[in-house]
Amino acid sequence: MIRLEALRAFVEVADHGNIKDASERLFRTPSALSMTLKQIEDRLGCPLFETDRKSSLTDMGRFLYDQAVVLLRDYDRAMERIDAQSKARSGRLRIASVPSVATMLLPAFLQEFISTRPDLDVELVDTDSTDVRLLVETGQVDLGIAGFSADQPGIATRPVFRDPFLLVCRTDSLLAAKGPVLDWDDLKGQSLIVNEAARGLPSDGFQALVREARFSVRNVASLIAMVQSGMGVTLLPALATVNLPAALTARSLRDPACLRTVSLLWRAGRVHSPVAQRFLQDFVLAARQTTRSLGLEAMG
Repeated sequence: MIRLEALRAFVEVADHGNIKDASERLFRTPSALSMTLKQIEDRLGCPLFETDRKSSLTDMGRFLYDQAVVLLRDYDRAMERIDAQSKARSGRLRIASVPSVATMLLPAFLQEFISTRPDLDVELVDTDSTDVRLLVETGQVDLGIAGFSADQPGIATRPVFRDPFLLVCRTDSLLAAKGPVLDWDDLKGQSLIVNEAARGLPSDGFQALVREARFSVRNVASLIAMVQSGMGVTLLPALATVNLPAALTARSLRDPACLRTVSLLWRAGRVHSPVAQRFLQDFVLAARQTTRSLGLEAMG
């Protein structure tokens, strides 16, 4: 077997037409290169150069040169890709995120994140917390961003920030006129449109409204449209209410249980790829900074 280092030395000598220049290029002594070339010739049983001056290849030398150039090119390219992957400059990253984070935090972050990683492919799934967890559990994504506050069976979490749930209603409604902070009693008689983000809130007042609800909508755009049309009211995390249409407004709820903890999720025991690990570290820092600027509670 001829080692890659030996083939590289042979190609350099053939390219330069002499051992002296090739040895300077490879930072090796001329005698070491001469020994390497002799070992190749002994291995093949035939000379590679027409003369000792190494300026002209034999037919076997030309054949070996053509093969070695292709082999070394492919090897160097493969090593470049391996190095880029190990240093988190390339690869594939699959993320599932709740809509509020996907629209408010990820666009600016991902734009900067991929700007120095031209060979990185990113796949983003925008869905509710229940589906985010399912995608993480089944290994369909590398990381999830969802409303979970603690480790779940088979899932590891890293809290990033908290935001309160706000009541979203029409600006011209009687409910909006009640003031900036509401109690559950203020919502009696209101038609609640349930969504997955708020469904699990433990408040008795909220769950009473859920039991009477006639509509459940998972898509945020559809949910907003229904509230805007006057079909009812809904609860959304504060981050999701930053860019509400002018016809809608958000009101705080006095109940302290109306709070969401947004965390990064991944399969417990899984070793992150280098790019997933870098995303996790960088996103946590960026998300905490952005949420603080929005008046939300950054964690950690």
